[in-house]
Amino acid sequence: SIELELLLKNTGKLELLEQVENISNLVDIHYMRQKEPLGLGHAILCTKKFIGNEPFAVLLPDDIIDSEVPALQQMIAKYEEVHSSILGVNEVPSEDVNKYGIVDYSAAENNLYSVKRLVEKPAVEDAPSNQAIVGRYILTPGIFEELEKVQPDAKGEIQLTDAIAMLQKTEQVEAYRMKGQTFDCGSKIGYLKAVLHYGLAHPTLGAEFKAMIQALDV
Repeated sequence: SIELELLLKNTGKLELLEQVENISNLVDIHYMRQKEPLGLGHAILCTKKFIGNEPFAVLLPDDIIDSEVPALQQMIAKYEEVHSSILGVNEVPSEDVNKYGIVDYSAAENNLYSVKRLVEKPAVEDAPSNQAIVGRYILTPGIFEELEKVQPDAKGEIQLTDAIAMLQKTEQVEAYRMKGQTFDCGSKIGYLKAVLHYGLAHPTLGAEFKAMIQALDV
């Protein structure tokens, strides 16, 4: 953000400016604008011309995963083994399966599952497993052809899970059980759990934050 960097420079906040510049130098960032809120599948389809004929990753920012090896790095390593689309999954309590897309799988090896089908937000009694898709995907470019065929749902949205189900007719799709702790920041309580977790672990603020919590009269 040129405006932010200029503001930090002009106000003498040079240490913060250096941090921002270091982050921006990590990658080349390109912005693709989804002009209408037509679902995750539509958002991904907007990137087709930019991505071309390459596998790519999708990260949903409301799912935060704290792990020693970054979750996406774990999945990339698995992709190098199987060269097929991979869905990042984690085990959720049975009573929460109706909040997620759930994976029905036929076999598992080294945290990698062979996906039979996806069930979107099933009732507890209908869930084929408790392995939920958690905001991380590696997809082959074949997904774009399927996204172009998907019929919008009742809300007019193009659902990624529908396109993945179609992709399975021609390609293998795997699910990888990620190592780490997941925080669903799309929910208010999940967001607060993440704040507590990262606040307590912060190298400079953690001790003071912990003391503050312990001092609360609750």
